[in-house]
Amino acid sequence: MSLPPAGSDAAEARSILVPAQARLRAAGIDSAALDARLLLGIVLGRDDAVLPHETLAGWTAEQGGAFEALMERRLAGEPVSRIRGWREFWSLRLALSPDTLDPRPDSETIVAAALLWAGQRGGRLRLLDLGSGSGALLLACLSELPRASGIGIDISAGAVRTATANATRLGLGDRASFVEGNFEDPDIGGHGFDLVLCNPPYIPLAEINGLAREVTGFDPLLALDGGDDGLASWRRVMPRIADGLAPGGRAFVEIGAGQQAQVTAIAMAAGLQAVDDADDMAGIVRCLVFAASE
Repeated sequence: MSLPPAGSDAAEARSILVPAQARLRAAGIDSAALDARLLLGIVLGRDDAVLPHETLAGWTAEQGGAFEALMERRLAGEPVSRIRGWREFWSLRLALSPDTLDPRPDSETIVAAALLWAGQRGGRLRLLDLGSGSGALLLACLSELPRASGIGIDISAGAVRTATANATRLGLGDRASFVEGNFEDPDIGGHGFDLVLCNPPYIPLAEINGLAREVTGFDPLLALDGGDDGLASWRRVMPRIADGLAPGGRAFVEIGAGQQAQVTAIAMAAGLQAVDDADDMAGIVRCLVFAASE
């Protein structure tokens, strides 16, 4: 890769970005332009993307080496969010770890639907997040509901530590707590929740190897594996959701593409009734909303 001379007083960013983008694009990375700009931002100690027309003062050989190292990681499939160590979700900066799923924009569908309902409900709501990972769903909701509090449950001790640190960093530690345990266990976390959130593993086992390498190489298998048919977690968690909901409460769950009918049937068998759904940005039903059967 051609780089400006070390110690240049005025290096134009495009001299670094153009060849970097070409390498990423040749590797089949669709987001090549944005990724290169973000990686350069990391080297410069910035959170934003560097634009091609920007002038870089005093570009050094050390910075060039650091940028090349980041490029090699991205070319090997590591997502920019993993390289950074954080993901922006619902305008919140959430730290990631090897124990947590990298939250996707589609999961904001769950947050939007939950907040729409919660805004109409009002009051001091109690929230439960089953399979909380980085804490993305619970913390996003609490950031918009100043009178609410919540508990997140995850089987991974590492995920619980990451979510707890995220809550503290975001100033939500007094209203959010995270505990380690099986999310389907009714004895963990308690009962009587007004709003339940859940994004469990729902990828059929045979399909996991066919996912993008950014997923298979870096997201924990435990957070992806939904069993042979992708429904194993739903069979375990729906009774817990039904047990945890307060009268008049709602559960907002994320499903895989095409799972609506099957997940709804499992929920109904557990004593829940479907009351709504919401599409993600691609027009795919991503969120199902359930209430306790009367």
